[in-house]
Amino acid sequence: MTAPNALDHVRPVFRRILVWAGILAVALAVVGGVVGLLVAGTPGLVGGLLGAVLSVVFLGLTAVSVLVALRVSKGQMISGAFFGIVMGTWILKFVLFLVVLLLLRDRDWVDFPVLAVVIIVGVVGSLVIDVVAVAKARIPIGVDLPGSSSDPGRDDTGV
Repeated sequence: MTAPNALDHVRPVFRRILVWAGILAVALAVVGGVVGLLVAGTPGLVGGLLGAVLSVVFLGLTAVSVLVALRVSKGQMISGAFFGIVMGTWILKFVLFLVVLLLLRDRDWVDFPVLAVVIIVGVVGSLVIDVVAVAKARIPIGVDLPGSSSDPGRDDTGV
């Protein structure tokens, strides 16, 4: 038995996640930028805007990597190609995130606490988006339940 093809069922969920992530990016940029400006002046504004961009770009890469992995693996989520692409992207994001934070660490034009708070809010927001999008998705699992007419050990009466 082959694994069910996930392309048709999972792709709309991740597209929805990407759209909601775009809305989150705009909200983070506006709120983070304004609050950063009020709290720390221009460096706070830059920290808020940069935090919004970093959080959404790095977190959006997850959804994009799953969509690309699904296409490459032809919808087979249990293939090595799927896991390799998703995990490779995760490792790349982690390394790039550390490099970016190290490069921004001692810059006067960025308020690091504002940057950190906006990134944390972006991470929590993206987790909420992921949970809501997946929870509201109607993805068939392709499994016959006991008592269904295709169960060979049972008749239509359930006996």
